[in-house]
Amino acid sequence: MSHFQTIIYDKQDNIAYITLNRPQVLNIYNITMRDELYEVLLAIKNDDEVRVAILKGAGEKAFCAGADLSEFLTSPSPVISREVRFKRDIWGLFLSLPQPVIGALHGYILGSGFEMALYCDLRIVADDAWFGLPEVSLGIIPAAGATQTLPRVVGRAKAKEMLLTGRWIDAKEGMHIGLANKVVPREQLLPTAKELALRISGRPEAAIRYAKRAVTEGLNMPLINGLALEKRLVEMLTGVN
Repeated sequence: MSHFQTIIYDKQDNIAYITLNRPQVLNIYNITMRDELYEVLLAIKNDDEVRVAILKGAGEKAFCAGADLSEFLTSPSPVISREVRFKRDIWGLFLSLPQPVIGALHGYILGSGFEMALYCDLRIVADDAWFGLPEVSLGIIPAAGATQTLPRVVGRAKAKEMLLTGRWIDAKEGMHIGLANKVVPREQLLPTAKELALRISGRPEAAIRYAKRAVTEGLNMPLINGLALEKRLVEMLTGVN
């Protein structure tokens, strides 16, 4: 997959590397990136060789500084927009990946970039990172899931604070509120993410996928249903009931 304009895709040692590659504009998310990400994520989902994926941004300044609003706020028509969204539901595809996704995050992580990071299962964050959701200052609200994903990660009160004020937070605060699994010096970002990916990829594949599924699906269920889901997955994994 070397034909992309806005991303770089590589696969090594059962690890998929996805790099947002528009550093000249802080890796902002545009329609071309959406389409190319959809193609890559679908390929990863269907690739049994991929055990884990790492999502990162090119350049020194940003993982992703948000969406290109000149494109996303000037769609051709509501009908066409709904059709494209249905056919290329990038955020639903993120959620459906059976493999764990590690976000290797640095610099500006804003708007849609922040929302993309929230779809990662684990987040390794450089000490130069800044998280923010500036949408309300533009008279809009997040459109890629942050009103739902952020409260599930940091809790309702902190999510509302970020959503309603647009305040940015640094890596240290991100670690404190649960956005980051680990904060590391910038030069250690990719090595740390790769070390974690190798540790995961060395575990039995089915167990990793079922553990992820149990958490992801279970959080959207009452506890009793989540426990039943866990029981079913254990039975599927071990053949013991």
